[in-house]
Amino acid sequence: MKKGILILFSMFLPLALLNAQNNVPKEMPFPAITEDSLIFEIGAIPESLDENIDSLLHSWHVKYFTKTNEYCHDDIYNIDFPDSVYVERLSRLPSVIQLPYNSVVHDCITFYMARKRNLVRYILGMADFYFPIIEDVLEKHHLPLELKYLAVVESALNPVARSHAGASGTWQFMPSTGKIYGLNINSLIDERLDVVKATEAACKYFEDMYKVFGDWNLVMASYNCGPGNVNKAIRRSGGETDFWSIYPYLPRETRSYVPLFIAVNYIMNYYCDHNICPVQTSLPLATDTVMINKMMHFRQIADVMGVDIQQLRALNPQYRRDIIPGNTAPCVLKLPAALTYAFMDKEDSIYNYHSDELLGETLPASSIEDPEPARPVVQSVTHVVRRGETLAAIARHYGVSAQSIKSWNRLRSNHLSRGKRLKLHIYSNDTMVLASARTKQKRKEEAAEETKKTELAEENNAEVVPQTRVTSTTPRTSYKVRTGDTLYTISRKYPGISTDDLKRANDLQNANIHPGQILKIPVV
Repeated sequence: MKKGILILFSMFLPLALLNAQNNVPKEMPFPAITEDSLIFEIGAIPESLDENIDSLLHSWHVKYFTKTNEYCHDDIYNIDFPDSVYVERLSRLPSVIQLPYNSVVHDCITFYMARKRNLVRYILGMADFYFPIIEDVLEKHHLPLELKYLAVVESALNPVARSHAGASGTWQFMPSTGKIYGLNINSLIDERLDVVKATEAACKYFEDMYKVFGDWNLVMASYNCGPGNVNKAIRRSGGETDFWSIYPYLPRETRSYVPLFIAVNYIMNYYCDHNICPVQTSLPLATDTVMINKMMHFRQIADVMGVDIQQLRALNPQYRRDIIPGNTAPCVLKLPAALTYAFMDKEDSIYNYHSDELLGETLPASSIEDPEPARPVVQSVTHVVRRGETLAAIARHYGVSAQSIKSWNRLRSNHLSRGKRLKLHIYSNDTMVLASARTKQKRKEEAAEETKKTELAEENNAEVVPQTRVTSTTPRTSYKVRTGDTLYTISRKYPGISTDDLKRANDLQNANIHPGQILKIPVV
């Protein structure tokens, strides 16, 4: 996925491979990395290794980093070890992917440990935050967990890394490849920067390539240069299917890819032995997500909740202009775990906070709330919880706060069981407007209205009226109550009919109804 990668060795020199089981490595003919080597020419080293580390450590997404742990021994000098030590240490790592040692791998380890010590400190600190996220996705796909180290080779765990070739994110997807694997990329969102979704895409690529090659080293090589170049190297080698056998025939930017991966496996496990300590971070390791179903600006969240907008960007780098386009499709917002309940309680206030000012030019005209004021209403409804419904979703639907629902129903947690009956009170004021709840479902209901009329006609043995909307003059007789129906939701099916109208027509003392009950629908 990356185009510029470390040119370590000559293309046509013979290759000898030392397996990790050997005690003493054989003499290898690969040239070592030196200060005057051509590998330090422009474009000859991977961009993740050529980061301006001072700029990286002071960028907004690591603003919360603190100084190195004072109990860890850190030094400016690297400690080198005999080859037998590297062989033994690599052999101890629990890895499905083979981790052999040779002079190529040794030079990659030395390059990280001696030349890029500050970058390694940064990588170690970021790993505390990103590796658990990446591991969860790898585990879901039943893939080797050590593949997480490939993200270090790709981006040095910089979540907003961008290459000159146009690759972006932790996994450095090009736009075309990202879209092939389901990543959404547009003016407002770039899911290549979403670590979870980008890792999902990378896993799908790994799965596809493992079906082709059946060897993880070749899968990783194909991730860098594409399966076509790997197959070409296999043909040129006479049909060999081992990375080290096809090594001389791979593109030179790919030849160091697997050795760097092996080196990262080593440094992420034995950094202490080389007197390198991770930079400690105060980024929240415990996070949670909420679903956003309307357009929202980071500034609305930051101001209403008192959160640093830089932290929102650090946790949600996929939103390119601080705007969450939840109006087009449900979007994930990651927050510190301690703030998720507070967000649910204040969600309505956040949506309404300076929305015209912050989203006026971006928000489509069709999403603007109906300006017609709601009539003053205070009514009680009963909502039956459906499978998968959350407290936040129910609160959004009725235009009330989640905390109010908890209070009305004496709920001790946000967990809801299917079939639970909730009492809700719909108010008409600045923060809880019945009309707002109706507007939220307006377009969805209009699209489904013809289907509903057909279903109603079938249930009541009535003829379907061939018209685009139900009007106030449409004859109405009765309605059979379904599971989950409330007087409020039924009244929404018939413009001009309120819950009070249904109560009076059916001589109901309260809003309690049950599935199978036949209700009279009054004519207005």
